[in-house]
Amino acid sequence: MSVTAATSQDMARRDARRPGLAQTNATRLGWLAVALAVLVAVLVASIAVGSKDIPISTVLDALFAYDDSDDHAIIQALRVPRILMGLAVGVALGMAGALIQALTRNPLADPGILGVNAGAAFFVVLAVGLFGLTSIQSYIWFAFLGAVVATVLVYAVGSAGRTGATPVRLTLAGVAIGAVMGGISSGITLLNPTTFDRMRQWGAGSLVATGYETLWAVLPFIIIGLVIAMLVARPLNAVALGDDLAAALGANMLRTRALVVVATTLLAGAATAAAGPIGFVGLMVPHVARWIVGPDQRWIFLFTVVLAPILLLTADIVGRVAMRPGELQVGIVTAFIGAPVLIALARRRKVSGL
Repeated sequence: MSVTAATSQDMARRDARRPGLAQTNATRLGWLAVALAVLVAVLVASIAVGSKDIPISTVLDALFAYDDSDDHAIIQALRVPRILMGLAVGVALGMAGALIQALTRNPLADPGILGVNAGAAFFVVLAVGLFGLTSIQSYIWFAFLGAVVATVLVYAVGSAGRTGATPVRLTLAGVAIGAVMGGISSGITLLNPTTFDRMRQWGAGSLVATGYETLWAVLPFIIIGLVIAMLVARPLNAVALGDDLAAALGANMLRTRALVVVATTLLAGAATAAAGPIGFVGLMVPHVARWIVGPDQRWIFLFTVVLAPILLLTADIVGRVAMRPGELQVGIVTAFIGAPVLIALARRRKVSGL
């Protein structure tokens, strides 16, 4: 074993023991209750706030005593489907980021930064622009294929050479491949007026045009991805100690890696097909969860399911308020928030117990 590999494993073992703010299950449950309360508040705010603000009392009436008024129609037909999609996409992106960070022990990992979202988006643009597919039921499979292709390319490029797949090399490979795919996607979109009209909001990452049809199309894949993620939480706790020690503890590394790739593909692909390439959610949320609960992936995953939609829906609210009467796409808002976080993480040697 090289000195670099040995040092990395020693750091992983030390950091795996780093506790979070909540060191007992009772305290963690308390933090989880607070997070759930914040999520409920954000959900209500997301329904009430928009190009037209709606009083909370009207929101409650629309949910529990619906009539045919304009405000009730706006809530039921537009805002409720939007927040449900925000919930699903937020959970999917956050969990995909948590899975990638846990498997690679890379604090900079995120489906957006590592090019997974860009790969899914690139193949969706190909499906719409070149093959004329218009329904999400048809092009979602292209999103999954693109996510897999991007993952394989990034790992192949990032692991080439003597040093292997270090966090920085994987990040650089992901940024480079994501930029290439994003550039080609933009070119196809701009050169094809029909594709441009369909994809201009989607390409920036948006919840505007999502509805129940889109939600029902992607929800089964997100649920399957979440189930797989929960199944690999315990083996990923062993992975944090290093591959050799994880194997000694009985973890099947090949199966764990395969399941993580499948889950990440389903989660990132479904989220991108539904709302476009939204970055940085999977980067920030797992770090916050890890800071609260420590290195146990079971608790990290549970908190990620709650915290990720809080971040995404809050960003969506900010986008609606900042550009009234228009809207700023949620992907742009998360980029404004996430870019400084990425810079801060890149400047630190140890981040959140990885």
